[in-house]
Formats: sequence, structure tokens, C-alpha cells
Amino acid sequence: MEPEFLFRHEAGRLVATLTKIFGVHNLALAEDVVQDAFCRALEVWKFRGVPDNPSAWLMATAKHRALDVLRRERTARTFAPELTRLLESEWTLAPIVEEQFAAGAMKDDQLRMMFSCCHPRLKEDAQVALILNILCGFGVDEIAAAFVSKRATIEKRLSRAKKVLAGSKRLFDISESAIASRLPGVQRALYLLFNEGYHGASPEGAVRSDLCREAMRLVDLLLEHPFAAAPGTYALGALMALHAARLPARLTDAGDVTSLFDQDRSLWDAALARKGLQLLERSAEGRSITEFHVEAAIASMHAIAPRAEDTDWARIVAFYDTLMRLRPSPVVALNRAMAVAQRDGAARGLEAIRAIEDAQRLEEYVFYPAALGELELRLGLRESAGRHFARALELARNPTERRFFQARIDAVKV
Repeated sequence: MEPEFLFRHEAGRLVATLTKIFGVHNLALAEDVVQDAFCRALEVWKFRGVPDNPSAWLMATAKHRALDVLRRERTARTFAPELTRLLESEWTLAPIVEEQFAAGAMKDDQLRMMFSCCHPRLKEDAQVALILNILCGFGVDEIAAAFVSKRATIEKRLSRAKKVLAGSKRLFDISESAIASRLPGVQRALYLLFNEGYHGASPEGAVRSDLCREAMRLVDLLLEHPFAAAPGTYALGALMALHAARLPARLTDAGDVTSLFDQDRSLWDAALARKGLQLLERSAEGRSITEFHVEAAIASMHAIAPRAEDTDWARIVAFYDTLMRLRPSPVVALNRAMAVAQRDGAARGLEAIRAIEDAQRLEEYVFYPAALGELELRLGLRESAGRHFARALELARNPTERRFFQARIDAVKV
């Protein structure tokens, strides 16, 4: 594993554990200690080589650095309230720090940090930015690229969010009653994180598989905790697994987007698809139904279809009808219209698009003119289709999308 990916993988759990020790108000100190450990690793490994267990090496280095900080600054600053008394005595200092770095405790600390990042005072985009930065080890530039924002904008967003986080007395309590209050917000943040990777606007490309992987890793962390493993969490995990199973076929070797209808389904990750279907089955054990249940059910229809033409579009339209009742939006309505087109023909699909309420909210949404162009092209309305594809080309967010829509424009001219 390359150091960059190792550091990213380790950053979240180390920062979470050190924040548990230092206190949330000392989050910046926890981040500094982790950064020091990483810098030390780069210095030492350059000459001695990467150790057999680099994760353990980083953890030991961070632990020793934390002990140095605690000994030096315990009279100058306050630390975690619940640990203060134990950190004041040299007899209990090292044992209590050692205890916090135990595997089970570190996993709980990551979970507590995740819920802490989803503070109700923070907007969803700030919650996702915090999760990416603190738990996933993404730098400011990477977050700015993922969300097509300026570096200064992300810096301000993170700074404001961390001030809110620092105002907490301690990391979020992961007892049953406490988790229930924030679990929907955590689920939504991870859903947005996955979507940014799968459908995102990153200038780097149409797919950011690293964001998808991080979202799936954090959902797995939720599923390991008895109070967070709610039906909605299983449904969210199912949705992510079923979509991620298609990633190997979503881009060509040249990096171009392949539509769902043209994908080589033999490239789909069968093991991941099976995991998604199993999680979807587990999600049905509860009494509630969430938007994640419905979206996962739609994804399952694609997963079980051997060929695109075998897809059960009637059931997919019915699922979209349910989703419109649960979470109505112009984007959901647009997706439903495309399913109607597959079930009943392009003309009916266009009727469904024209019937969308608040369609003006889709004017800057790249897939709106793209959908109109596709359906009009099927009906032989080449001139009109070309105009819609040209508009989609204007709205394209990265070179991959621009190549795709240019190809559609070229197809209209044939």
C-alpha cells in the first residue's frame, strides 16, 4: 500500500481516538499529532523502509506523541472532561492512553466522531466536508475538487464546522437513544458522499471511486454497531453495494462514460451485487421504509436483469411512484420519466418530463437536457435532440461528460 493511501486510511481512526483523549475542543491538536506521526513516518521509512506493520507503527508513534503532549501541557490546557482526572496522574496516564488505543475503543471513537460531524447545527454540505476531512483523510484541495468549489470556500466551511464541533463538550454518545436522534442525518451525509463519487461534478472525472469506497467503509462501520444497524442503514448499504457493483463497467478503458444500456454486465462485480441483495433483504426486517429502501430496490432490478432488455421497467416505475411519495423532487420525477420511456416508449417519457412540477429547477441540471435529447433522438427529432445535447455539453462538469455529449451530438448528425 502506498504511503498516501495508508495515511488516508489511518488518519480517521487516529484523529478520532486522539480527539476522545484530548477533548473535542482540542481537535486541532489531535490533527497536529497525527500529522506529526505521518511526517515522522516519511522521514524514517525513507531510510529504513516501510515496516512490516505500518499501521501499528503509526499508531505507536501517535500514541507516544500524545503522551508527550499530555505530560507537557496538562497544566496549561484542559483535556477530555471524562478523562481529566486520570490524565493528571502519571500512574494512570499511560494505562488510560493505552486503553483508548485498543481496537474496539478506536472503532467506537470513529463512530462517535461520525455522529459528531453530523451536528444538527451544520448544513449537509458542511457535515459531508467534515467527514471527508476528519474521518477519510481528504485534504482541502481534494474536497474542493470533489465538490467543484474554491479552496477558500471549503476552508471557510471547514473552519466554521470545526468551531461548531469544538463547542461540544465531548464526542457524541453512541447509546441507543442518542444514536436514534442523529442516525437519519448520518445516513443522509453518507448517501451524499457516495453520490458525489458516483454521479459527482468533480473535474477529475465522472466517477470518484475513492469517495464511493469511503462512504461504503463508513456504512459498514454503522452496520457493526447494534444501535446504528437500523433497517435504513442496511438499505443504504444495499444501495451503495448495488451501484458500486456496476462501477467496473461504467467507464471504458479510455475513461469514457458507458450508459447502463451499453455496459458489459459480465464486468459487474458479482460478489458486491450479492452483498447488496443480501443487505436489501436484511433491510426488510423493520417496519419502516425509507428512500434508501426504494432506491436500493430500483438498483436491485438492474442487478438481477441478465441483459438490459430483461429489466422489469414496470416495477421500476412503481418504485419511483413510491419514491415520489416519500421524497418528491424534480430529479426523482426526471428519473421516473426515463423509466416510463423504457416501459411505454419515448413519447410517453417526454410527456412525463413535460409534466414535472418545478421543472425550472432542472434548468442547470446536466441530465435534464440529456434526457430530452435521448428521447427526442429515439423519436427521430434530430434537430431538437441536437439542441438539447448541445445544452448538456454546455453544462458538462468534466472532460468525461463533455466527450460523452459530444458523441451524442455527432450521433445526431449521422
